[in-house]
Amino acid sequence: MKEIFLMTIRLFENDDKKRWDEFVKRVDGTAHYHYSGWKTVIEKSFGHKTYYLLSEDEWNNIDGILPMVHLKSRLFGSFLVSLPYFNYGGICAERAEVGPRLLQEAIHIGERENVEHIELREVRELNGPLSIKRSKVVMNLRLPSRAEDLWGSFSSKLRSQIRRPQKEGLIARIGREDELDGFYEVFSTNMRDLGTPVYSKSFFKNILEEFEASTWICSVYKEKQPVASGFLVSHKDRVEIPWASSLRDYNFCSPNMLLYWSALNFACDRGYRLFDFGRSTPGEGTYRFKEQWGAKPVPLYWHYWLRKGGALPELNPANPKYRIAINLWKRLPVGLTRLIGPSIVKNLP
Repeated sequence: MKEIFLMTIRLFENDDKKRWDEFVKRVDGTAHYHYSGWKTVIEKSFGHKTYYLLSEDEWNNIDGILPMVHLKSRLFGSFLVSLPYFNYGGICAERAEVGPRLLQEAIHIGERENVEHIELREVRELNGPLSIKRSKVVMNLRLPSRAEDLWGSFSSKLRSQIRRPQKEGLIARIGREDELDGFYEVFSTNMRDLGTPVYSKSFFKNILEEFEASTWICSVYKEKQPVASGFLVSHKDRVEIPWASSLRDYNFCSPNMLLYWSALNFACDRGYRLFDFGRSTPGEGTYRFKEQWGAKPVPLYWHYWLRKGGALPELNPANPKYRIAINLWKRLPVGLTRLIGPSIVKNLP
């Protein structure tokens, strides 16, 4: 006889926070972005409506979650994403029966809200009536217990590249709110140079405040000038650097090399065993940069439910329809992009 499992699918409530986060800590396959605190950060930073779904078994234990954010604008359309702005999200479930039920409820919400599509950012391929993008990977590096052993694993060329900024007098610092201004100065300038609207500084401030024990900023300075900076997020045995930038005017002294080495050193010293360099397209420049450190590609599976079928959405800088806007953005003053960028990028996943 087939065993029958009872479950209840419902929306997250504030009283669920502790149990939700304990589930994220306990279950394999979760990411930092599954924590309920991101609901607070996203609502506070962007004002989006969120739909955090959870499944409970017959004993009221949480056995599955699916956090989603509703992005809606005239310029880019209406869609649900799990989760926007980050590399990870999607369904986490302890039982095979739970995932499809969470997906079914997500589709009901999508139909009710008349969204154009639902996007689930997964690290595994799901079964079901979903289209999949496989064009991106994340680059992961296994870490030894000591930074000295990691250093010894590098090629002589890579070690020479790391020493270069040190010979130029550059120094690295790791902090939190005390490094926010420097991080944002570098990040916002680099985003303008790339032709991409920038998040508000308050977004990063809200992250630091919500996740005091698992977020840091690593910055590289030439004298008093921040010239490279990255945002670090830890979860279980891994450290991720979802945002990292450097100033083009200082490329001659390779501040990025010292930035990443300092972050790797920090991760080893803290006992983490995996460093996540973030998302890349195989074969492109950022992929090769991360590969030289020994990082290996792990495929990403971004799944889509399309209300009307058709082509997969391409809301990214590689889409030719945004080429003119990108080139125009690159010519704007940095101060202006900091002013108007947040209202645009909040609706880009």
